[in-house]
Amino acid sequence: MTYLLFSLGLVMLFVGGEGLVRGASSVARHFNFSPMLIGLTIVGFGTSAPELLVSVQAALAGQPGIAIGNVVGSNIANILLILGVSTAIAPLFIPARRLWRDLAFMLAATAIFWAMLSGSEITRLYGAILVLGLLAFLAVAFLYGKIDADEDAPVENQLLAWGFTLGGLVVLVIGARLLVDNAVIIAKTFGVPEAVIGLTIVAVGTSLPELATSVIAALRRQTEIAVGNVIGSNIFNIFSIIGITALITPIPVDPRFAVIDMPVATAVAVGLAVAAILLNGLPRIAGVILLALYGGYLWAMA
Repeated sequence: MTYLLFSLGLVMLFVGGEGLVRGASSVARHFNFSPMLIGLTIVGFGTSAPELLVSVQAALAGQPGIAIGNVVGSNIANILLILGVSTAIAPLFIPARRLWRDLAFMLAATAIFWAMLSGSEITRLYGAILVLGLLAFLAVAFLYGKIDADEDAPVENQLLAWGFTLGGLVVLVIGARLLVDNAVIIAKTFGVPEAVIGLTIVAVGTSLPELATSVIAALRRQTEIAVGNVIGSNIFNIFSIIGITALITPIPVDPRFAVIDMPVATAVAVGLAVAAILLNGLPRIAGVILLALYGGYLWAMA
C-alpha cells in the first residue's frame, strides 16, 4: 500500500505541475504580467503551501526542529536540487535586469532569518517583521511585474487557464502530502533525528511541487516561471511560513541551525545570485554542479 501511495503521489505531482505551468503562463499574459512575476507569486507561493502546512502543524505539535528544518532544508533543496535538475534539462537564461531585485529580496530574507536563528526563539515580534517583509516584496514584485511584461504575447481562455492553475496547485499539494507522510513514518522507525528529518525528508518532500513545476517549466522553455518559482518559494518560505508560524506560536530554536545549516543555505543563495547575475542565468553545466553539491550536502547530513 505504501508503494502504491508513493507512486500515486509522484504521478499527481507531475500532472499538477503541467497544469500549473500551463495555466499560470496564460494568466500572466491575460493580466499583462511578466512570467517571472507569476513564477514568483502564484507559482512560487502556491507550491510552498505544503511547507506552510507542515511548519504550522509541527510548531503546534511541539516539534520546532521540523518546523524550522523544513524551511531551511527546502531553501537549500530549491536551489541545489530543483534548479539543478531544471538546469540540467534546459539552460535557464534570463536577463540580469529581471533577476537582481528578486535575488536581493531572497538574500535579505536569508540574512534576516539567520540573525533570528542566532537567538533562542523566533518570537511573535519576529514573525510580524517577517510578514511585513513579505508585503514589501509583493508590492515591489507587482510594481515591476507590469513593466517587464510582454504585451504582444497571445492570451488563452481565462476560465480554462485559472482552472489549470488552481487545479494544478491542489493536485500538487495532495501528491506531495502522500509522499511526505509515508517518508516521515519510515524515517522515524529507523530513529532518524527530528532536525535531520526536517532538513532532508520533509524539506525535499514538501519541495516536490516546486521540483515538478520547475522541471515542467524547463521542458516547456518557460524559463522565467522555472526560476521565479524557486526564488519566490525561498522568499515565501522565510517571510510567510516562518512569519505566520511564529505569529501563531513562538518557535524555539535549535542552535545547530544557526551554526551548521544556515551557513550552507546562505552560501547556496549567494552563489546562485552571483552566478545568475554574472551569467544572465544558469548554463547546463551549472545544473550538474548544483546536483553534485546537493549530493554532498545529503551525504554530510547522513
